[in-house]
Amino acid sequence: MKKSIAFILSCMLLLVLSACGEKNKESQAASGGVSDTGAAPSEEMVIKAKNFAFDKQEYHLKKGVPVKITFENEEGTHAVLIPGLELQLDQKHKSQVVTPEKAGTFEMTCSVYCGSGHSAMISKVIVDE
Repeated sequence: MKKSIAFILSCMLLLVLSACGEKNKESQAASGGVSDTGAAPSEEMVIKAKNFAFDKQEYHLKKGVPVKITFENEEGTHAVLIPGLELQLDQKHKSQVVTPEKAGTFEMTCSVYCGSGHSAMISKVIVDE
């Protein structure tokens, strides 16, 4: 009996938490792409991934310019990690607005093990002054 009550309460809690997440997604969509800092993106960059490769070897951004970065997975299972920009995108979180604060070259890798060519799945993000 106690196990049944605990199971039902657990299911109800999951439903409530799921509903909260959906409301958050709706509010993000309604914000028109404005980031948490309140900066609307003035540029957009799309990163496409297929088995063991990104669509470009280098991506260029401008320092101090808000940009919406969108991830498109065209083949296989992949995700994007750019530690220097504190950015991680995947199938669940496909886009984010970032404002690069320092110039430099940042390594971008696939953050989901995708097979034998995973370690070669590397590109650069270059932030220009």
